[in-house]
Amino acid sequence: MQIRKISSDVKTGKDVKISDFVNLYGCEIGDNTKIGAFVEVQKGAKIGKNCKISSHTFVCEGVQIGDEVFVGHGVTFINDPYPRATTSDGRLQTEEDWVCISTTVEKRASIGSNATVLAGVTIGANAIVGAGSVVTKDVPSNTVVAGNPAKILKTIGEER
Repeated sequence: MQIRKISSDVKTGKDVKISDFVNLYGCEIGDNTKIGAFVEVQKGAKIGKNCKISSHTFVCEGVQIGDEVFVGHGVTFINDPYPRATTSDGRLQTEEDWVCISTTVEKRASIGSNATVLAGVTIGANAIVGAGSVVTKDVPSNTVVAGNPAKILKTIGEER
């Protein structure tokens, strides 16, 4: 049984592999990228070429993922640092009531399972985010971070 919700405005490159039970709308997915089961990618998100987005991951509006990036199982991206259900006068918020804060994941970065990446951060090229980490600030290129909040553990060489 294949159950996929892929809207007509999704742009996919060549040889993209999309598992069942996904929700994709208004996004771009580059060549040779693999999207796992139970993944949602929202409008305005962009995933580069040769990426692996593992199951149960949420890629919200405003997330830009570079080429050759690995995203582990259950990773969550956040695009609103101060989320609220209602406005100050008590009515439900709509898109007009908030500003999407962009997040960038640069080429060859790796994000471990169950990490949470807060709004507005950049994860640098070749960086590694440990499983279960909460990324609250920028991660420099070629570093390994882990923890809550994520802290730099070490620098890695360019060969990774």
